[in-house]
Amino acid sequence: MAKKEKQVKEKPLEKMTATELRDMAREIPDITGASGMNKTELIKAIKKARGVEDTGRKKRSDVSVRQIKEKIRELKKQRQDLLEQNDTKMADIYRRRISRLKKKTRRVV
Repeated sequence: MAKKEKQVKEKPLEKMTATELRDMAREIPDITGASGMNKTELIKAIKKARGVEDTGRKKRSDVSVRQIKEKIRELKKQRQDLLEQNDTKMADIYRRRISRLKKKTRRVV
């Protein structure tokens, strides 16, 4: 049985499933919100907590999908306020910004 546990420890993070990574992240006190993270976020958080430098693929940008979606939510609220004030010109500008950000979420790796 100890041999099986040793094999799990030696398994590279990239080869582990998201469930295994979540279990590992729950054991590390520095990581919070592991249940809401996807596999790449879990790997990044575990490596950061262990002090391992991430040498994986480089992202096109440092912006995460979550940050972009938060910005979209803010812009939607502002656009709704503009529509209530009958400022259609600015509302249309915000609509285009929202559209661009949505496209950006699809391109983020």
